[in-house]
This record gives sequence, C-alpha cells and structure tokens, in this order.
Amino acid sequence: QVKLVESGGGLVQPGGSLRLSCVASGITFSIYTMGWYRQAPGKQRELVARIYTFDTTNYADSVKGRFTISRDNAKNTVYLQMNNLKPEDTAVYYCKGNQYSNEYWGQGTQVTVSS
Repeated sequence: QVKLVESGGGLVQPGGSLRLSCVASGITFSIYTMGWYRQAPGKQRELVARIYTFDTTNYADSVKGRFTISRDNAKNTVYLQMNNLKPEDTAVYYCKGNQYSNEYWGQGTQVTVSS
C-alpha cells in the first residue's frame, strides 16, 4: 500500500519559516519525481516545487528565492523549506510522487501565514 504523509504545517507570522516533510512508503522512492503543490480556498491546486530523481528542481515564480525543495532517498522523504512566508502562501500543501503513469498524493498539511 502506497502512503505519502505530510507534516510540518502550522500557523506562522509573515516573514517566518516552516519546513514541510513528506514521508513515502510502498514505492521505490528514489525513482520517483516528487513535488509539492498547494491549494488555497477558492483556487485551483498549483505546483509549488518539484524535484527529479537526479535532484534537478523547478519552482513556481511566486516562491523562487524563498522556498527550497530537497530529498533524502535514504529516508524516503522530501522536504520543502519555506522562508520569508507571506499571507498569500496560506494554503493546504500536498506532496505528490509520480513515475510515468503512477501518481500518488498525500492528505495535505495546512499552512497559515497571519499576524
């Protein structure tokens, strides 16, 4: 059974930082492209950052320079370090793993940026 479990969300003030983690089980993690997506109320889910099997990364323009995605294949974990958070970063953040037609999602973790 495949499971992706996110953690690390919470309430943070503008300018603060959070680190999200996503632990995967039931897949050969190292061969999966891993991504972080987010969905704010009333908006479509959007890609935040993605990391490929050889650690190539790409980011949404809105988070470039503030967020960093990384992976630890030994721990089957992908991370999202979020710095200088803004109120517009408020959303449910989801982890996704995909390899060809196989695609798996986590249940999401809430990030709220507010003073």
